[in-house]
Amino acid sequence: MKMPDDFDDRSNLTPTVVMATVAVSVFVAVILLAVLFTNDRRSGRAATQQTQENESVQASGDTGSPVVLYPETDELLTGSSLHPDDFDFWDMYPEPEATPEPTQTPEAVVENDPSTDGKHTLVQYADGKEEWVLISPYLPKHEYDFTKLVCQSSLMKYYEDGKQTSYVGVDISKYQDYVDFVKVKKAGINFVMLRVGARGYGTGQLILDEYFSENLKRATDAGLDVGVYFFSQAITKEEAVEEANMVIENLGEYQITYPVAYDMELVENDTARTDKLTKAEKTEMAKTFLDTIAAAGYKTMIYGNKEWLIKEIDMSKLTSYDVWLSQAADIPDYPYKFTMWQYQREGSVDGIVGYVNMNISFINYAEK
Repeated sequence: MKMPDDFDDRSNLTPTVVMATVAVSVFVAVILLAVLFTNDRRSGRAATQQTQENESVQASGDTGSPVVLYPETDELLTGSSLHPDDFDFWDMYPEPEATPEPTQTPEAVVENDPSTDGKHTLVQYADGKEEWVLISPYLPKHEYDFTKLVCQSSLMKYYEDGKQTSYVGVDISKYQDYVDFVKVKKAGINFVMLRVGARGYGTGQLILDEYFSENLKRATDAGLDVGVYFFSQAITKEEAVEEANMVIENLGEYQITYPVAYDMELVENDTARTDKLTKAEKTEMAKTFLDTIAAAGYKTMIYGNKEWLIKEIDMSKLTSYDVWLSQAADIPDYPYKFTMWQYQREGSVDGIVGYVNMNISFINYAEK
């Protein structure tokens, strides 16, 4: 067994060493206590600050990013009675005028479309160009119902109340050569328009159609109603009278039942002596010719296609004369009054060699 005194003897520790050891231990203990105390105070302040921040967030009601309100700021905001409108520095920066958003407007509706407004008619020129021309309110309009047209074997007929009220005809010149008018009548033709002659569009010389006299006699003998036409190239009133007198002289004692027609046309693919005439001058030539014919007791008529009648002459000066419209079509679209229509240029009729122009008359001139 070991006694306490034995430890001292064996460890060789002196009293001085023991005291030094105790002193060092006490010093270390004091240092540790100081460190622990300091850390405890820092933890307390941090907890207090976090509690204040949480209370500020709850007061703000914001569920997004936290807003920290320091005591000084909180007192400023909660203790002040000022409103943002009380500050006048806002007036230093005027708000810019808002630029309105561009609005989408619907496409403008095309108004007054000449093709659908019913106030225009389409003119197709010889060179292929087209023009919508205003329909004159002063010229008499036709009143035909073209749903009443019936075409059978090249013969165009017009019916009203189930009864045919029109008459079929052909126009004949030397270019048809010899014509068997008896066969023509049996084929259903009611009348013929014979060319008396023409004035040369280059030379200006009067020319009698070489078949006219024979055609006039044989057509009359076949029982066909007969009218005539003259191809004019008059450039003066004197020449227009000369042409009319030539027609009257060559009709002689024959009593034709259909009109004498004035025919001045545009000459295609060549230069004509009438090309330089104005619209007024062309109108004057037509009127002079027709007045001379009417004075001799004949029915009168002016021939032309749609372009000629609308653009080349002034029909307001010629309303006392009937119109013979030339328009190869199933239905004509000439808006004004006409009494005869040349509807086909390549017709075929028994008794005539080759093609012939086909016509329909809406009037029985033999009874007029």
